[in-house]
Amino acid sequence: MTLSTATIWTIILLLGLGTWLLRFSFIGLIGDRKLPGWVLRHLRYTPVAVMPGLIAPLILWPRATGGQPDAARLAAAAAALAIGLWTRNVVASVFGGMGVLYLVQYLTG
Repeated sequence: MTLSTATIWTIILLLGLGTWLLRFSFIGLIGDRKLPGWVLRHLRYTPVAVMPGLIAPLILWPRATGGQPDAARLAAAAAALAIGLWTRNVVASVFGGMGVLYLVQYLTG
């Protein structure tokens, strides 16, 4: 399926407008108002919901292996999760996962 240049630019502009409207709805319309407690409580979970969506494809279908899962990334993810649960420290979790990734890649060649 090939798209014309005009179609591509229309899609880009509409997606940009949609992104701007979503941000404006929070920043411009309700940015200076006090939000109810239940909204603030739900907004606390936004990073927790977004991060797995960003990280999971990199672990399960990494580009470096042609989209095939590999032991090094799965071990690094498990180590990062375990370190994060044990220490409650994001930096320790990140560096621990990186260390396990590089160690397993080194050991497996």
